[in-house]
Amino acid sequence: MNDKVREFLADSVDVAVIGAGHAGCEASLAAARLGMKTIVLTMSLDSIAMMPCNPNIGGTAKGHLVREIDALGGEMALNIDKTMIQCKMLNRSKGPAVHSLRAQADKNKYHAEMKKVLENQKGLQVIQSEVTDLKINEDGSFNVITKLGAYYRAKAVIITTGTYLQGRIYIGELNYSSGPNGLEPSTELSESLMDLGIEMRKFKTGTPARIHSDSIDYEKMDVQTGDEEIIPFSFMTDEINIEQVPCYITYTTEKTHEIIRENLDRSPLYEGVIKSIGPRYCPSIEDKVVKFSDKDRHQLFVEPEGLDTKEMYIQGMSSSLPYEVQIPMYRSMIGMENAQIMRSAYAIEYDSIDPTQLKSSLELISIKNLFFAGQVNGSSGYEEAAAQGLIAGINVVLSLTGKEPLVLDRSEAYIGVLIDDLITKGTNEPYRMMTSRAEYRLLLRQDNADERLTQKGYDAGLVTEERYKKFIDKKEAIENEIDRLKGIKITPKAETNDLLEKAGSVPLSKALSLYELLKRVELRYENTYELDTDRPKLKKEIKDYVETVIKYEGYIAKQINQVEQFKKLENKKIPTDIDYDEIGSLRLEARQKLNKIRPDSIGQASRISGVSPSDINVLLIYLMTFRGMGTHR
Repeated sequence: MNDKVREFLADSVDVAVIGAGHAGCEASLAAARLGMKTIVLTMSLDSIAMMPCNPNIGGTAKGHLVREIDALGGEMALNIDKTMIQCKMLNRSKGPAVHSLRAQADKNKYHAEMKKVLENQKGLQVIQSEVTDLKINEDGSFNVITKLGAYYRAKAVIITTGTYLQGRIYIGELNYSSGPNGLEPSTELSESLMDLGIEMRKFKTGTPARIHSDSIDYEKMDVQTGDEEIIPFSFMTDEINIEQVPCYITYTTEKTHEIIRENLDRSPLYEGVIKSIGPRYCPSIEDKVVKFSDKDRHQLFVEPEGLDTKEMYIQGMSSSLPYEVQIPMYRSMIGMENAQIMRSAYAIEYDSIDPTQLKSSLELISIKNLFFAGQVNGSSGYEEAAAQGLIAGINVVLSLTGKEPLVLDRSEAYIGVLIDDLITKGTNEPYRMMTSRAEYRLLLRQDNADERLTQKGYDAGLVTEERYKKFIDKKEAIENEIDRLKGIKITPKAETNDLLEKAGSVPLSKALSLYELLKRVELRYENTYELDTDRPKLKKEIKDYVETVIKYEGYIAKQINQVEQFKKLENKKIPTDIDYDEIGSLRLEARQKLNKIRPDSIGQASRISGVSPSDINVLLIYLMTFRGMGTHR
């Protein structure tokens, strides 16, 4: 803090949110909507819900997160429905567990619409100012101190600083202090957090160059169009009718790879200037060329960033090579021979925390009512950030009102998998959500997010009466249709068997319900109308849901049984005051890990790296013999 700047108390609030990216927006909206006097502080009003990297929302597993945010009463799905310019359901050729929506966003409109929502939210004040310090008062409240001298007294704080903490941009030999997209970094808050005993570390991420649309030869590229029928992200959006903008596919060439190999010594990553770790699942083009040297080309996606800009995002071409190398590198690719770079590619290094310092509510273990959410927790991606922000926003209110936190376990939501992975296993690279991380993904489909989570959002107070009524109506329609199909008997008449044979199915030899008949792989709800002429008019989402439940009934039942076994360990709670050093039979590494992470349950303890099955058995025996399971909670 500049000694010439006089500090003054600007306001007293219930909740202060530091950062207004995708996590901060969800956190501040949730807290305000649940009745808390809330402020959200941002480095720049122009960075609210900014998309400094890819201009899209959703995708594999990420689309599940967006649907879950929506089911709990969050904002992200509603905002992308208002601002999308193309939409596709990914993985249609695969099973329903991995179907995921993905939409191209108009990035400027996405920011503007979210900013409008924040500005119009009752009980929420939006402030542009850098937070430089965080102090804890004797009564447990916080002083959130800004560069302008104003400080805000808050009962609780949520830190959602994204990639701004000690942000540093790398472009070849050039590196300088900066936040994403050329915005100012947060240079002082990291030190304040470390003074509070919070363990920090550095991660990195990066972004491709933006190319002027008119300098690209699209005739040489493959066109990627959106789905003919757009499925909205939000349960509250009835339909979306837009003229969709195409995306394109192109490829690197051997010339591209040659340019990269010749200049690897100028890459700060390979030169050793950047020592922090980047996201494995979103590697730089330098990484791809080195690690997959057998490939003579790499696929790239050329995506528009909006309707009112000429900027095109080149997905798959993240780089930290010097600008003078980037120009010929981009121009060596198919259809980009005359590419004009509007924004150079860069890598950014930033401070984040070790998320194993957090409880499952995202509250810091060591400091009451201090929460963290988003990329500052070591995750990557807008959707992962928004999901954490929403949970932190809900839980900060539950904490201040003396209620139990909302904790989603791994069997209930992708959000539960995301948070459990971060706080239990930690991460040594920016964490990205993937379907393969979810053990019970057939139960965690994107089409049943409302069924899984709307009641929880309603109980927490964030789901509106309008949404809840619509949810109940949908649930009843599904149940009624399933019951109706079970009651329709199809007999082995000649006419029926002719219809079945035309549909490529085996004729009936005995009567079956239509429900049982629809379990056949070759039969679809849509091609059995002639067997069910009195079928009610239902929305496509309900018909698709009913069909999924019928066809995967056996697999779903098997996963429900697995979940019941999982719940047994999750329900075996560990006393909060347990001292693992007292349990001499535990291995030293297990004692150290358990004392640090402080798991809520035996189930969580079993997922900690360094805690073995034998350690779990020792812990179970100790709890049953000496403490009594759950008596201290």
